[in-house]
Amino acid sequence: MAIAREAEPVGSLKEVREAGLDREDLLGVYRNMLMSRGIEERGHILYRQGKIPGSFYTGRGNEGAAVGVATAMGTDDVGTPLHRDMGVHIVRGVEPWRIFAQFMGRVDGPTKGRDGNVHMADSKLGLIAMVSHLPAMLPVAVGCALAFRIREEKRVAVGWFGEGASARGDTHEAMTLAGVRKLPMVFVCDNNQWAYSTPTHLEFATDHVADRAEAYGFEGIVVDGTDVLAVYREAKRAIEKARAGGGPTLIECVTLRMEGHAVHDDAFYVPKELFEKWAEADPIERFRTWLRTNADMSDEEEDEIAGEVKKTLNDALKRAEESPLPDPSTLTEGVYATPEDLDTPHHK
Repeated sequence: MAIAREAEPVGSLKEVREAGLDREDLLGVYRNMLMSRGIEERGHILYRQGKIPGSFYTGRGNEGAAVGVATAMGTDDVGTPLHRDMGVHIVRGVEPWRIFAQFMGRVDGPTKGRDGNVHMADSKLGLIAMVSHLPAMLPVAVGCALAFRIREEKRVAVGWFGEGASARGDTHEAMTLAGVRKLPMVFVCDNNQWAYSTPTHLEFATDHVADRAEAYGFEGIVVDGTDVLAVYREAKRAIEKARAGGGPTLIECVTLRMEGHAVHDDAFYVPKELFEKWAEADPIERFRTWLRTNADMSDEEEDEIAGEVKKTLNDALKRAEESPLPDPSTLTEGVYATPEDLDTPHHK
């Protein structure tokens, strides 16, 4: 039996305005979703050209969930987005050319060519870079929330994880501490229904990952991850609740991973019918249709946004390819933080 609250879709422009978004904001959300997908599509091309070392991971189908949550975050909030959350980096202001530089291991990427191609974040924008052991980022985010509580700062930490990662002890430990201390924390589960090749019914026995939240002492919410506005509304409520001292929330964004686990995986184990069903709920196409119907987005506006995104990405690719590879003699630089590195709004 499901326990978590299941969120309703967003119906009207009036409801969106009440949630804090005007028409220009909505067009910006659409642009950010297009930018996120465009970056990863070009990343596929770079990989096939042999310009991306290692494997390559994308979040196609997850643009609505990532952009929706990030749009709801405050300027001074912090987050730990993972490899399927490209939209978070875009919303927070990471320039696309730096992301391409990261993909190719160049010095102008956020990690200056010193880490995996998707292990990136700009700490000055309130983001903390991921590691491959994905649930390990949740205790880091909870640590940020604890620091905010100790310092009496009105800031919130947002931690992302996949439904597969919910089987790890890191997830349990993070939620236990956050619940006991009522920390300003929002947990976001990107439930794309497959932990690599393991379907959800073999991952957990509850109806939803969010059903577990009640046992930790806070609210669980299930939202359609292809509905960017519903995600935004629920994330906004949860973040403001945490900021006001109301404790954590677990938001489960249900999507489908529209590609394999990575480029080396053809996802043969996913039924074709499931892909076809979820393709009909593509978050970008769904939001484009909503904008046309509810916000009077014109052909000219749509073409202008698409053209701007295309030009930005083309220019970004060119600039990133001009970025040099790192000098091997600098390999040990940045292993330890300096006082200057820590002198940011997020390490007061």
